[in-house]
Amino acid sequence: MAHKMIATGDDGSIRRRQASRPLRILLVSQMYPGPADPDLGVFVQALEGALRDRGHELERAVVDSRGGGRRRHLGLVRDAWVAARRFGPDVVYAHFLVPAGLAGALASRAPLVVTAHGQDVANVGRLHGAGLATGAVVRRAARVIAVSGWLRRELETKLPAARGKVDVVDSGVDLDRFPVQPAPAGPPAFVAVGSLIGRKNPLRLAHAFERLGEGTLTFVGDGPLRPQLEGRPGIAVTGRVAHDEIPAALARARVVCGVSLVEPFGQALLEGMATGRSVLATRVGGPPEFVTPEAGVLVDPENEDDLLEGLRRAAALPCPNEAARAVAAEHDLRAQAEKVEAILLRAVRGRPGGARPGA
Repeated sequence: MAHKMIATGDDGSIRRRQASRPLRILLVSQMYPGPADPDLGVFVQALEGALRDRGHELERAVVDSRGGGRRRHLGLVRDAWVAARRFGPDVVYAHFLVPAGLAGALASRAPLVVTAHGQDVANVGRLHGAGLATGAVVRRAARVIAVSGWLRRELETKLPAARGKVDVVDSGVDLDRFPVQPAPAGPPAFVAVGSLIGRKNPLRLAHAFERLGEGTLTFVGDGPLRPQLEGRPGIAVTGRVAHDEIPAALARARVVCGVSLVEPFGQALLEGMATGRSVLATRVGGPPEFVTPEAGVLVDPENEDDLLEGLRRAAALPCPNEAARAVAAEHDLRAQAEKVEAILLRAVRGRPGGARPGA
């Protein structure tokens, strides 16, 4: 049996750990970076890499593009089944309850662990059949992971079958990929990373910024609201960029904004904090669990006056913001991978006999 090896950096982040027992993990996800969509599900890929670094063997069944409609989900079920037959996993680890969790449940008799990310929980009661399918996945799963305490409460409220089997582990941030950056020169620069859709609330943020009357606001992303944002003084829209370009985009900001109407966690906010940026964050969802008063400002996303005051207050915080970086270090990707590993190991050991299940 391998022993654990631990080393830490100057900021306390975990630099290297080795698993106590290597696992064969079948990773199933409906979001994963691909040639046409390199920004899709990068948090899944990052966690996969961290689990590999800990000595585990992983096989993938994933959807790596945005196109294809429902056919891509049927293809995911097929691919997961084929991969399970070929790979013989100890455990199936799925991202998103439905359809990925359902595909994982159908693919193998191995223990199932599923991470809920937010929209999969929101779909329960909203989309026809989502409640039944999600309930089946939750009952089949050995453990369910929620990316925030807020999301755990949402899931347990909608599906009582989840109570007592949900752990909270967020996706974490790779501190090496998002190093602290010096403050940009000039007037305050605000950056918002995410899809330009109603839930992300870009129009209210743009209106509040226009009332501020100084600095720049850059939206890094794309979506149906893009035409309503382009051409405004001081506001720029980059469109989607590869995840490798996100650190540079954050470095050009003084404040990173994430003011969604509801945000199950807030990955872009955490990445901004890792670079030493203060944040303007919604108080609805997961951000209040990690955005401290020293690291950023929490606002009511539907109140434009509150957004305006939040922009002012966030811009007045230090840059680089050491408090923000310190919070991000508590969510180091390697530490989160270790937590996921422990959950996967418990799922395998909880199987009668603790033996390798095969497909």
